[in-house]
Amino acid sequence: MDSTEAITVAPLAEGDFEDWEPLWRGYLTFYEAEVAPEHYRLTFGRLTGGGAPMGGFVARDGGGAAVGIVHWITHPSCWTAGDYCYLQDLFVAEGGRGSGTGRALIEAVYAKARERGCARVYWLTHESNAAAMRLYDKVAERSGFVQYRKLLG
Repeated sequence: MDSTEAITVAPLAEGDFEDWEPLWRGYLTFYEAEVAPEHYRLTFGRLTGGGAPMGGFVARDGGGAAVGIVHWITHPSCWTAGDYCYLQDLFVAEGGRGSGTGRALIEAVYAKARERGCARVYWLTHESNAAAMRLYDKVAERSGFVQYRKLLG
């Protein structure tokens, strides 16, 4: 990709599954994770169906090829009147990294969060993801919190 001017970002739509799926697989591979195959359609339906407080964006290069995705989820908070927006699953294909695609996807989530009246956008990344953190340090502030989790099933 030659320039950020060639990047377009649009909300995920029902017809985007064939473009979304390889990027979703790329994200899962990057994090050495697996999701049951039947969950691909379930997840995509949640992102595009409008019935859940979540959605996503797809970034395309100047030729129309899908080169990145991001998902978002909104939820209430005990700390603010406005919801929080969790930026989830940001992924840019290897050839598009460093082109401004990640920043454009983050900015799209910021705009969606503002549109929905959210008070905050936040996300997580793995401590080993140094390349992504270089971008994140430019577009947000580190919270200093450490994540704990318990899988329930």
